[in-house]
Amino acid sequence: MATTTLTVDGMSCNHCVRSVRMALDAVEGITVGEVGIGKVSLDIPPGSNRIGDVTAAIENAGYHVTAVQS
Repeated sequence: MATTTLTVDGMSCNHCVRSVRMALDAVEGITVGEVGIGKVSLDIPPGSNRIGDVTAAIENAGYHVTAVQS
């Protein structure tokens, strides 16, 4: 699996961290690593197109992904 780090705007407290973690836990095929204020680290299988699912889950939770670094 490849580790991917996302920068997420709109997170300002532990409630935000929990909301994003819960949203990511619902995405199949990824392993959620660290979720902190403004940053998410996760593992996505190589060749997988799950980044779109991950971004959608975060945005559906009310936050905005501003950068993706693999």
